[in-house]
Amino acid sequence: MSPLFLLSGIILSTFVASCAGNFYQDVAVTWGNGRGKILNGGNLLSLSLDKESGSGFQTNQEYLYAKFDVQMKLVPGNSAGTVTTFYLSSPPGGDHDEIDLEFLGNSSGSPYTLHTNVYVGGKGNREQEFNLWFDPTQRFHLYTILWSPHRIILLVDNIPIRVFENKIGVPYPKTKPMSARATLWDADQWATQGGRVKTDWSKAPFTAYYSNLNIQTTRSVGSKAWLKRGLSRKDRKWIRWVRKYHMIYDYCNRSSGIDRRECLKF
Repeated sequence: MSPLFLLSGIILSTFVASCAGNFYQDVAVTWGNGRGKILNGGNLLSLSLDKESGSGFQTNQEYLYAKFDVQMKLVPGNSAGTVTTFYLSSPPGGDHDEIDLEFLGNSSGSPYTLHTNVYVGGKGNREQEFNLWFDPTQRFHLYTILWSPHRIILLVDNIPIRVFENKIGVPYPKTKPMSARATLWDADQWATQGGRVKTDWSKAPFTAYYSNLNIQTTRSVGSKAWLKRGLSRKDRKWIRWVRKYHMIYDYCNRSSGIDRRECLKF
């Protein structure tokens, strides 16, 4: 077993022991007509998708800056055409803000794609995509959105994969409170190989699981650590590793329509 997997497992197991969120208290299943279910005394939530509908939930509160941790176990087997998400969003509208983790399904044996994006004032087009270095369907893994006044950091098993800085002159989500949301839905027109691989409804229902939702706000005990978190030398080393071996798309490589101030060097 590689040191990377050992480190991820140690970090993840440490985190699990510290989580105290309860889905009954923290979220509401917002759509799906019974396809979203809170289980195990509030410690587990499942979302399902069939040909009639997907499902989703969102937190009962909105936040202006917070650190959001959740564990997810994604749809196993042939999940082509499906998209499982965990993201932040202000109320929908033409000028909404949003921070996305979207997991694009696959045909059996192909890796999941993690699609990330940042919307400010309704404008996105800041996509970065990654292939995960593990099978996210076999067990729960930790996914984090850290949103501070200084930067957004996206992490997988506490390994940073993307950073978006609040720089002078660069649009940044800093005025609209956002709720944490999650969905499982059908997007076979684009999700898998650009829509070439369609959803196989004979495999439905598709089900993904969420556990240990933990939200640290600016008022939480110990909040200063995450609020002030920058990028250590170790963080930068991890980001370089992820970009070299697992990044498959970066909007900063487009030839036009990009504010280069958004594109960080590591």
